[in-house]
Amino acid sequence: MVIRRRIPGQRGFEYFPTDACESLLPVLFALGEWGIIWAKKTILDQDFDVEFLMVYLERSIDREKLKGLQTIIKFRFKDLEEQRDWWLLVSPEKSEVCIKDPGKDVDVYFHCSVQTLPDIWMGDRTYRDAIKTGDLIMDGDPGLTRNVTEWLRPGIFANSSRNDTPE
Repeated sequence: MVIRRRIPGQRGFEYFPTDACESLLPVLFALGEWGIIWAKKTILDQDFDVEFLMVYLERSIDREKLKGLQTIIKFRFKDLEEQRDWWLLVSPEKSEVCIKDPGKDVDVYFHCSVQTLPDIWMGDRTYRDAIKTGDLIMDGDPGLTRNVTEWLRPGIFANSSRNDTPE
């Protein structure tokens, strides 16, 4: 279903869908939308995984929208006891999650709970709403904070209907 290729000059692998996998995408998308309607309300606070979230945020960066040699984005999760701080190092070639301070000037800061960002990324709320309610503090370069939705793309289910969500 997938083709695995070593990443040139790095440790690890990249995975690419085969034609057979591509033909299953409508089925997989339908399952994802089913999950939004039926499974969303069964997620508990302990089910939110910051590592998983950071991988998806890393993949959601539109590097072409971030100008310059490197953009540093820092996330501080106020509800975590350990490993509260995470960074995304973004260059034109790649985005990379970092769990140690890279020692570089930060361009954008996100301060929130682990649950706030998935809610925004999945389209359940907006950045504006999260900031207004105090659930998200975003600071840094005004050109980046004002246009966050341009360079940090939402998840593929962000625009999926939630009208059929059961009580």
